[in-house]
Amino acid sequence: MARTRLIQAIHDAVVEEMARDPKVIVYGEDVELSIVGDLRGVHEQFGHDRIRNTPICETTLTGMAVGLASAGYHVVVQMMFSNFLYTGMDAIGNQMSKLRLMTGGQMELPITIIATIGGGSSNAAQHSDTSYPMLMNLGGVNVAVPATSADAKGLTKTAIRSRNPCFLLEPNGRGGELGEVPDGEYLVPFGKAAVRREGSDATVVAIGRMLKPALAAAETLETEGVRVEVIDPRTLVPFDEDGVLASVAKTGHLVIVDEARECCSAASQIAAVVADKGFSDLRGPIRRVTTPNVAIPYAPNAEAHVIPGEARIAAAVRKLLGRTENRRQGVPA
Repeated sequence: MARTRLIQAIHDAVVEEMARDPKVIVYGEDVELSIVGDLRGVHEQFGHDRIRNTPICETTLTGMAVGLASAGYHVVVQMMFSNFLYTGMDAIGNQMSKLRLMTGGQMELPITIIATIGGGSSNAAQHSDTSYPMLMNLGGVNVAVPATSADAKGLTKTAIRSRNPCFLLEPNGRGGELGEVPDGEYLVPFGKAAVRREGSDATVVAIGRMLKPALAAAETLETEGVRVEVIDPRTLVPFDEDGVLASVAKTGHLVIVDEARECCSAASQIAAVVADKGFSDLRGPIRRVTTPNVAIPYAPNAEAHVIPGEARIAAAVRKLLGRTENRRQGVPA
């Protein structure tokens, strides 16, 4: 088992799938140079017929994906930032998500769109959104949000082999982090959450880039006698409702950490599911830790202020459990 950077894990998955299936093609803005880094060197390996740059026109990128997929190709589109999905939404919302149903299953659309989500790199408002809520609402597309190198590889391979459109959303600012990736053929199933830390006092569901501060908060709370169970959904569509409900049945408390803005966030949907199907297991209100309904600021200190972090997560758990922190003593009151 090798330690691999998250963006390298995505790179390896794409290379393996391109080698396995000559119908896998890759294109996007600056993919030959690969500014993001997840496709660096792929052009030299597979050539201009399999991977190529496109103009800066996301409407064209998404429209091409529908046409190529309907012609039998497995299409991988590098969109760079999830904000760019907004300008490509016509083909995504009106074609990609609907054509399989509208054709009675005759048209399959094996499309994988890769884009980074979230802040943490001072990329300013137009490059820092966490855009999966709008994709979750479409129906007809899968949404994967890897938080580890192993999941980045496994989910990428599963997405490329899928017969349906998939969005693989990379955690911005965390692509260089190292993680263990199993050797050999490795796929991660959609719709199966991972328990990253066992606990009995509260469940924290942490999406994508929020997994790291959630685990750090859990470690801090452990010193205060609070045992937090941390759940990584891995995919938001399909979503592992049973896994989250089982954890809530054990702990009785739920905090959801989501970098998306609070209004209509993934956290809101998860909270609704648990309130609907697991209400009798809850021993307190559901807490959401999200980004406020504002544009992500450019300044690093302002950006860090609005994005959920370890302190906000720990505070939400303490409040839910009716505990306060004695800052001078460093122990819970």
